[in-house]
Amino acid sequence: MNQPDPRRWRLLGLLAVAQFMLILDVTVVAIALPNIETDLHLRRETLTWVVSAYTLMFGGLMLLGGRAADLFGSRRVVLAGLAVFTLASLVTGLAHGPEVLLGGRVAQGIGAAMLSPAALSVVTKTFDGEERNKALGIWSAMGGGGSAIGVLLGGLLTAGPGWQWVFYINLPIGLVVFIVLFRMLPADQPGEQQGRLDVPGALLVTAGTGTAIYALINAGDRGWLSAATLGTLAGALVLYGGFAWVQRTVRSPLMDLRILARRSVASGTLMLLIATALMISMFFLGSFYLQHFKQYGALRTGLLFLPVAVAAIAGAHLAGQFVGKVGARPIAIAGFLLTAIGVAAPALWDGAAVVVTGMAVGTVGLGAAFVASSTTTFGQIAHHEAGLASGILSTFHEFGASLGVAVVSSVAAASLAGTVTTGFTRGFTFAAITAAIAAALTLIVVPSFKPTGETAHVH
Repeated sequence: MNQPDPRRWRLLGLLAVAQFMLILDVTVVAIALPNIETDLHLRRETLTWVVSAYTLMFGGLMLLGGRAADLFGSRRVVLAGLAVFTLASLVTGLAHGPEVLLGGRVAQGIGAAMLSPAALSVVTKTFDGEERNKALGIWSAMGGGGSAIGVLLGGLLTAGPGWQWVFYINLPIGLVVFIVLFRMLPADQPGEQQGRLDVPGALLVTAGTGTAIYALINAGDRGWLSAATLGTLAGALVLYGGFAWVQRTVRSPLMDLRILARRSVASGTLMLLIATALMISMFFLGSFYLQHFKQYGALRTGLLFLPVAVAAIAGAHLAGQFVGKVGARPIAIAGFLLTAIGVAAPALWDGAAVVVTGMAVGTVGLGAAFVASSTTTFGQIAHHEAGLASGILSTFHEFGASLGVAVVSSVAAASLAGTVTTGFTRGFTFAAITAAIAAALTLIVVPSFKPTGETAHVH
């Protein structure tokens, strides 16, 4: 019997740092967005794509990245993904216009989609039994930690050397991690997996979501019920239909769509998509409210955001303590209702303290909703389906971020482009109503059961 590699925990630490960079790159940008807008003279629509381009590519190509790791070896895909992400970070930081900026964000998303599932595959192959559960727990904690530290780091870097450093910071970290992983990552065993990469499927689902995001971003100017908006959304549905057809006809599909027909998986992923959309929407609105309207600096904004991000971790921790006793559905309902109450405060009253407090209360609820959605999704999943379910959950997480910022930027367009608060009021009102509807929807669609299996590990 082979002895476990004594360096395995060090390897986990390096892979977790790489994963940390990927998650960080969503929230670290939220604080820098107003400065990027000013320096590069970006329009609201372009600014929205700074977030959505990254999360769209990350989510749309993640399952393809996991499949590539199975076919070509985790080591190759981890190193290739890390190299692409690191070089793309340099390009994004050097951008002097929207074309290079968005191109860099797209490339970052491609690198992340390669690196994240391949790195998780290495972790699951390196550890067994209780050690694997502990390792996956550390891996999952990097997601919450990345979100919390991202807002503070974004403020520190933007207020200090400049917004470019929210991207440049990835270079030294990525280079060191790459060199050490190149020496430490074990050689891949000859693969038993057969088949091909479902590139058409990945392109269709990414194009479908990208088309929907384009429609939602421009709806604020074109009108929500205009022919252009509805026609573009119809185009997105056609692309999704093409994706479903490809999945049923190719020999090696990107995902088995039958798994989404299960009530627990469908409701769990839907909850996660809504919760992620709400969280990114709040971060987006709060950043512009504090920096554009209140004229706070990036550092002050980052510090004000820190309790908001930590509140999500606290909510997740509390939910983790009770979900096994009461079940996921009550936790999800309570979480979304708490979010609705919290976000309703800045919708009704003005003031920085109200905005920060309301978002903090809201993110406690969203932290609980994240746990409930993961637990629901994995509640009736067999062990051999865990990888696919985790990949689908992570995909919906990134798509939720893309869709959330697209919708709220249109709803709050008046405030993002000017100095009035009406857009912020509409944005927070929309978020509160969405959270309340999500609570009601959860009561109807989420099955009632108490989890007995393992908790999911998103990302």
